[in-house]
Amino acid sequence: MKYMRYMFAAAVVLQMATPSFAATVVKVVEGGEAGGPMTLTLDKSTIKAGETTFMVHNDAMSEEHEMVLVKLKSPDQKIEVVAGKDRIDEKKLKSMGEVSDLKPGAEGELKAKLTPGSYVLLCNIKGHYQAGMHAQLTVTK
Repeated sequence: MKYMRYMFAAAVVLQMATPSFAATVVKVVEGGEAGGPMTLTLDKSTIKAGETTFMVHNDAMSEEHEMVLVKLKSPDQKIEVVAGKDRIDEKKLKSMGEVSDLKPGAEGELKAKLTPGSYVLLCNIKGHYQAGMHAQLTVTK
C-alpha cells in the first residue's frame, strides 16, 4: 500500500513537471501555385524562448515548397533578394535550418532552440519569397 502511494505521488509530480519541458509547437502552412499568390502562415506569431518544433505542411496542389528559419538582427531587418536569381542568399542570413523539398500535400518538421528576438520563416524557392511566402515570428523570454 505504501509503495502505491509513492508511485502515485511520483506520477503526479512527473505529470505536473512535463509541460515545462515540452517543446513549443508552431504549425506552418504553405500554399500557392505558380502564377498565383503564395502564402506561408503560422498558427502563432509570438512564442516563448526554448525548444521549438515547427510542423510544416505544404497545402499546394502542384507546387513544391520549403521553409527556412532565420534569426533577424532586428525586427525591421531588410532581406535582400539576389538580383537575377529571385532567391535569398541564405548564407548571408545564417539559416538556422530548413524543411526542404516539400512535395504537394507533404509534411515535415524542424526542431530548433530559439532565443528571444525576431525571426523570419520563408520559402526560398525561386520567386516564392517575392510572391509572399514569408512570415515573422517573435520570441519572448
